Amino acid sequence: MWSDWPGKPFKHVFDIHTNPQFRLKSDLLSGLTVALALVPEAVAFAFVAGVDPIVGLHAAFIVGLITAVFGGRPGMISGATGALAVVLVSLVTQHGIEYMYAAVALMGVIQVGAGVLRLGKFIRMVPHPVMLGFVNGLAIVIFLAQLGQFKTADGNGDMVWMSGTPLFTMLGLVVATMAIIHFLPRLTKAVPASLVAIVGITVTVLLLGLDTPSIVDYLRTMSGNPEASLAGGMPSFSIPMVPLNLETLFIIFPYAIILAAVGLIESLLTLTLVDEITETRGRGNKECVAQGAANITCGFFGGMGGCAMIGQSMINIDSGGRGRTSGITAAVVLLAFVLVASPLIEVVPVAALVGVMFMVVFGTFEWSSFRVMTKVPRSDALVIVLVSAVTVMTDLAFAVLVGVVVSALVFAWKHAKVIHVFPHFEEDGTKVYSLRGPLFFGSTKNFLELFDAKNDPDEVVVEFLHARVSDHSAIEAIDNLGERYLNLGKKLHLRHLSPECRLLLRKAGNLVDVNVIEDPTYHVATDVLA
Repeated sequence: MWSDWPGKPFKHVFDIHTNPQFRLKSDLLSGLTVALALVPEAVAFAFVAGVDPIVGLHAAFIVGLITAVFGGRPGMISGATGALAVVLVSLVTQHGIEYMYAAVALMGVIQVGAGVLRLGKFIRMVPHPVMLGFVNGLAIVIFLAQLGQFKTADGNGDMVWMSGTPLFTMLGLVVATMAIIHFLPRLTKAVPASLVAIVGITVTVLLLGLDTPSIVDYLRTMSGNPEASLAGGMPSFSIPMVPLNLETLFIIFPYAIILAAVGLIESLLTLTLVDEITETRGRGNKECVAQGAANITCGFFGGMGGCAMIGQSMINIDSGGRGRTSGITAAVVLLAFVLVASPLIEVVPVAALVGVMFMVVFGTFEWSSFRVMTKVPRSDALVIVLVSAVTVMTDLAFAVLVGVVVSALVFAWKHAKVIHVFPHFEEDGTKVYSLRGPLFFGSTKNFLELFDAKNDPDEVVVEFLHARVSDHSAIEAIDNLGERYLNLGKKLHLRHLSPECRLLLRKAGNLVDVNVIEDPTYHVATDVLA
């Protein structure tokens, strides 16, 4: 369990109120807060992907609503994300937005397939150091993303850093927002502190007439259109206008695979994190199906696709959102902003949202990991730092893959050294090698060196009751061992193999003499908890 680690990692533990009215109120207010934070994120990621902001807003609404209703993790927020946007931009640039819609729909089909095949359970195989690196790396990414809000357009339209009065005003409002979020819960928890901070800073800016960028200013700066607005219509059904042939499939399939993998990894890791924070358990396979259904819908209703968002999920949890109502509220309010209330949301200062996200960064980053790294093996500390760095430099999916691979190699290296035998003789003169430890590609060389075929008697038994045959390399090693004894006119028996091992060892043919009594059963991953 993660709580067994020094300095229990995820400290966000909240009292879960059983009063339905209290929970409904918390979910509604939390959803409103999340909706305010979703707007600039959706707009920004749309620009990253090279599409119109309304495409990002529609995606945030569709993905957020469907996953909130049908997903496996109540309280988790999904929407348009940067992790997918950086993959989509290449497809949009080379082939156009219609191919993006087709790829997003195919991504959804792949994700639904992953859920139906119950692959969500394998997120449990991600080592804890990788989880810590993922959390810390993502916190750094969120922080760096907010720094772009401190830039403004110069006379030539180039983005430059703020300076002078605009910078000090921006910083002052950010600090004020963070102070409200930090201190208000000590006075009252009747309303989410983040919502009070956003509304309070917005009213202050309007009353004092402060010159600081608002959401609509950000939109117009990024788009280069002085008339740009968040106003838009409902998502409408449209079949992607692409040729239905193999050439189209060859174009979109690689993107769909990457998008599906990135989306599921980010969603399932966020689900795991929310599980730990709320001390509850989500359903990974159900979340895979919901994410896939949401992305299929995006492909046919003009959205850029999406997945779980750790930043907005943390805002929701910190604001008291626990149920599906919080995610539904966030999606519906976001759509209301687009349809009828864009003038209200457009005046919200960017500084208020930056302050909220900075507090998310402080709450998300696992500060105790600095202390943990001095108490765990160096290899685990290396994985934490490595995954954090790769997350910042590349993307989440690649970082997790690197972390898992490095962790697996470290594990293999350590366990390659632990295989050994305890030889003894039975009354009939048969020599028994009682094997201890895992037999896999890393330990096969040591395994073959444990036997003395030339000096052994004619009958030799290898006892596998306390051993595990793991892969094809192990099978080859056993087959080679059998050939050694066969060439010397001796017979080798394998005893107490598990059913999985016996299935793998069919290749050994008549060399295998299996005693099925008390054979152990191993389960690497099951569907029970997914």
